[in-house]
Amino acid sequence: ILNMGSNVAENHPVSFKWIQAARDKGAIFIHVDPRFTRTSARADIFARLRSGTDIAFLGGMIKYILDNNLYDEFYVKNYTNASYIVSPKYGFDDGLFSGYNPPKRSYDQSLWAIEKDENGISKQDMALQNERCVFQLLKKHYSRYTFEKVTAITGTPQEDLEKVYKVYGSTGTPNKAGTELYAMGWTQHTVGVQNIRAMSIIQSLLGNMGI
Repeated sequence: ILNMGSNVAENHPVSFKWIQAARDKGAIFIHVDPRFTRTSARADIFARLRSGTDIAFLGGMIKYILDNNLYDEFYVKNYTNASYIVSPKYGFDDGLFSGYNPPKRSYDQSLWAIEKDENGISKQDMALQNERCVFQLLKKHYSRYTFEKVTAITGTPQEDLEKVYKVYGSTGTPNKAGTELYAMGWTQHTVGVQNIRAMSIIQSLLGNMGI
């Protein structure tokens, strides 16, 4: 159980009762937060980070999962868009995706479309090897999230990052499951959507959706 984005022991005590029950059955409880709280005191693993750096922390975990082949291959291939081929017009350069309109501060997302064949069927590479499939583009994008870079942004020591990534990354293996608890600590940020999106990528890679 990864609690990141909330102080569940103090703010959601009824929910925390069930976390304690899960721990009694062997669950590992991880708390990642800028503050050391009562939740931190009850956690099996506590990692501190600078406020507002959640995306970098999660980006490092995505890279760790991909680099160490911890993802649930069957789930990723069959229940995500990882195999789909993206238009060659799509790109990411110097911090911006293709199609950015500076005056409007918005993107033309038509440039990010999935390629289709002559019958209008989306093109896929179920082997996940095509350099323009979503999976390979994901690997390329998150390759920048090295331990050194994530530590520099979040302030979290590398050994703490590794500890969290290793334990939570193990939930992509059979007979294990991982759940994420967050609250307004994530959703109320100006980048709240991206906080949730980053964790959704992790849960999709590990096959934890609906588990």
